Amino acid sequence: MKATELHLSRLRQYTEEKRKQGQHIREFWCDSNPIRLMHFPPQKLENTVILKEDTFVELGNPSKGSSALVVWSDNLSLIKDGHITIIGPTMQESEGLSLPLGQAIVVGGEELTDNHYPELEAAQFKPDPIEGYMLRSVPNRIWSRISKEAVGRGFCFEILGQSLMASFKRKFPIIQATEIIFVTSGREDIAQFDAIAEGMRKFSGELKKLVRQGDDTYECTVFECSTCDNESVCNAIREWIVLRRKATSKEVEYVNKPHQPIGS
Repeated sequence: MKATELHLSRLRQYTEEKRKQGQHIREFWCDSNPIRLMHFPPQKLENTVILKEDTFVELGNPSKGSSALVVWSDNLSLIKDGHITIIGPTMQESEGLSLPLGQAIVVGGEELTDNHYPELEAAQFKPDPIEGYMLRSVPNRIWSRISKEAVGRGFCFEILGQSLMASFKRKFPIIQATEIIFVTSGREDIAQFDAIAEGMRKFSGELKKLVRQGDDTYECTVFECSTCDNESVCNAIREWIVLRRKATSKEVEYVNKPHQPIGS
């Protein structure tokens, strides 16, 4: 199983665990067709500021808990295109509150590869501006405020999810499917969610190191894999290295192979 698909599987398991624990889970299906998502156009907003007294609900304040990740797959059958899941209270139920936030953006595209991941990862923290939604810059975290005026006009997690889908599909036309998961149920749930995100960040970090070094070697100093928290990350990186070496060898074979002139 590919590393990102492993983390997608963990997200599925996480959601089912919360369901069994009796957490309130809402699920919505929306039209994620890129053309129909055009009614969520990027707003021409700069330095959107929402003061505390104008805030209906705050999401992901570090004191409450926050985590975010992007997961991708080139296997479209694994993505619930247009699906939005909310685990915990909604915006409308939380006037005047500061809620923890876990946010997972799941994208699928047959042409997506590991090379796209750094851009996908960065894009979650720089979505298209949304009127009534203020996003604060915090590494690996989503910390935001939603205005009273926006909620009064009907802004909710469903609209936020569709806006994120529209933003990703505009920036990455090769994305064919999108899915969003929000978690607002509590600090403990966010900590469990963040454990999944941390695994994805470790994998992403190791891949970036390999790309910067132009290397395809990976060494580990832990002698007993079963005692290491990073065992799945190491296995995924080794799998990526094997695939990279195979691709490289095919490229070399093609370059060294005699070719007939075009049209001969």
